[in-house]
Amino acid sequence: MKTLKVYDPPMCCPTGVCGPDVDPALVRFASDLKWIEGQGVTVERYNLAQQPKAFAENDLVRSWLTEKGVEALPLLVVEGKVVASGVYPVRDELADILRLTVPSSEQFTPAVAELVAIGSAIAANCEPCLRYHVKAATELGVTSLDIMRAVEVAAKVKDVPHRAVLKLAMRLTQSGNDDATVEP
Repeated sequence: MKTLKVYDPPMCCPTGVCGPDVDPALVRFASDLKWIEGQGVTVERYNLAQQPKAFAENDLVRSWLTEKGVEALPLLVVEGKVVASGVYPVRDELADILRLTVPSSEQFTPAVAELVAIGSAIAANCEPCLRYHVKAATELGVTSLDIMRAVEVAAKVKDVPHRAVLKLAMRLTQSGNDDATVEP
């Protein structure tokens, strides 16, 4: 099992994610560290203000600080080697360093595209389109339940303007309404 050791610059708390001016990079990094731990990597994090002994007792860290000063921090160490210095790497970089596989963040898969097309077919009242895209979604392994959910969402979306136009029609046709340009 791999261990990632993070030597942070002096901060008010162990993660630096506190106070009135939270650095978004620290928030992202904290989230990435949780993800890394979920991948089976042990993470040890040290804060210079809170745990100076961890910095002083590690020959590698002490030599980097002697040579580069506090600008070397954060310092990330894996298997006794410095893998990053002076920056908080993003998840993809951490995954490369630790030889982990990052799942694709792509959400718009062919199956999702077919579900969108089903919703569009409902909105357009296009029966041939609906038949085609339901078949295509099924061939991609989309479940009947998911297809039905897409149909239900499309129907709800379509129903809102339908109800609004009916409401306007009722107002426009009320007895005593001589003005056909009533605003909705």
